[in-house]
Amino acid sequence: MNEALREELQRLMGGDILFDEPLSRHTSMGVGGAAQALAFPGNREQLRDLLSLLGRQNIPYVPVGNWTNLIVRDGGFRGVIIGLKHLHDCKLFRDPAGEYFLQADAGASLSALVNLSAAAGMTGLEFCAGIPGSVGGAVIMNAGAYGREIKDALAELMLMDARGKVRNWPHGQLQFEYRRFILPEKGAVILAATFRLSRGDKEMVREGIAAIRSMRKEKHPLEYRSAGSVFKNPQGQPAGKIIDELGLKGLRIGGVKVSEKHGNFIVNTGEAKARDVLDLIRNIQEKVLRERGIHLETEVITIGEEL
Repeated sequence: MNEALREELQRLMGGDILFDEPLSRHTSMGVGGAAQALAFPGNREQLRDLLSLLGRQNIPYVPVGNWTNLIVRDGGFRGVIIGLKHLHDCKLFRDPAGEYFLQADAGASLSALVNLSAAAGMTGLEFCAGIPGSVGGAVIMNAGAYGREIKDALAELMLMDARGKVRNWPHGQLQFEYRRFILPEKGAVILAATFRLSRGDKEMVREGIAAIRSMRKEKHPLEYRSAGSVFKNPQGQPAGKIIDELGLKGLRIGGVKVSEKHGNFIVNTGEAKARDVLDLIRNIQEKVLRERGIHLETEVITIGEEL
């Protein structure tokens, strides 16, 4: 990235851009090399202008929300990471047919959605309680828990394509798989998602959310930095249970280990590197394939370059 482009990015973003920023300061796992630039658009217009500039210059970019489910390699990212934390508005509304909806920007946290719907006595998003991600990330991952997935609650998605054009996509035109959403256009960025809710009993909704959060606190190693669940559950079998049965809990490489509390979590014990995480992932995959004949597919997304 040449100096002229850096100056142009600086003019466009004002103070909301960091150059050569170590991403270990931002990822929930606490690992990752530096990005050439980390930009935080303050609104949709600034995001549009940023995408336009990056497109003209043929600069790669990756949008991020709460930095969970993301591993950045130690060599960092050659391009621009677009942080969506400033795009976080949420609103409840009722359409002319009397149905209830919650629209949330991509950078809004799932916890904000859960709290807002609970305060209004709305049901439909309780399964998101305790998932430490953003709306955009949850859609990209088709996040889920307790038998439900984001796609089950989603009514509509608002996308901005690489040229800055905004379009609403109804649920029926979107393609989801297990822990994956297939963007209808390459380079598109999720702006907002609209979820369908139902009127519920406020106290029952709150009790349900509290129960889910309690279960997560009991089962998940929240005292450590992690990227959340590492592997997808193969063929309906919990990946964590397979890892546990093979005696891999506590397995350590460098600064990371498999959590003793939950086998599907790799945790940072202090001074972890991305290569430690990726080496441990490969070690687990090889053991499970050798012993069970199952290829564990990762749920976490890995970007960037090796050192």
